[in-house]
Amino acid sequence: MRSLSRDEADLLSSLEALAPEASLPGFDPLGGGLGARLLILLEKPSGLAHENAVVSPDNGERNTVRLLLERAGVPRTEVLIWNAVPWWNGTAKVTAGERRLGADALRKLIVSMPNLRAAALAGRTAETVWQQSRAGAVPVFVSAHPSPNVRAGYPERWNAIPGIWREAYEASVLA
Repeated sequence: MRSLSRDEADLLSSLEALAPEASLPGFDPLGGGLGARLLILLEKPSGLAHENAVVSPDNGERNTVRLLLERAGVPRTEVLIWNAVPWWNGTAKVTAGERRLGADALRKLIVSMPNLRAAALAGRTAETVWQQSRAGAVPVFVSAHPSPNVRAGYPERWNAIPGIWREAYEASVLA
């Protein structure tokens, strides 16, 4: 398990200042952090991320993100899993104001990732915030969000997630 770097701690402090009334879970200590080649951008942290104080593929129902990463063959140490709206405020609902703040936060994050070579955007909120942020010029791959609702209602989209994440990872390695 790695410790937060000074750059990571500074970035998290600056992101906390953007929404001081909300909780900002930190980076996965088993993940790639700001040195990651691949960014997987989800939508908004869960209550479990808030409780655990980290955005981790181990959070969530049945460790879904971790299992999808494994199916995709993406090493956890090569990826930063983050959220388009990185703050938890007690609800999964995402407002237009949160998306705007998320775009500001995403710009700060991207600038702080010197090895970033590809991004996988998981869900509509991630796509919208990425577009609003005018974030980096890296290859972008779009997948469904790994939620139970997608799994139940759109199994073909759900089953496509690991392949899309694998493509994004391969692009990050080849870049």
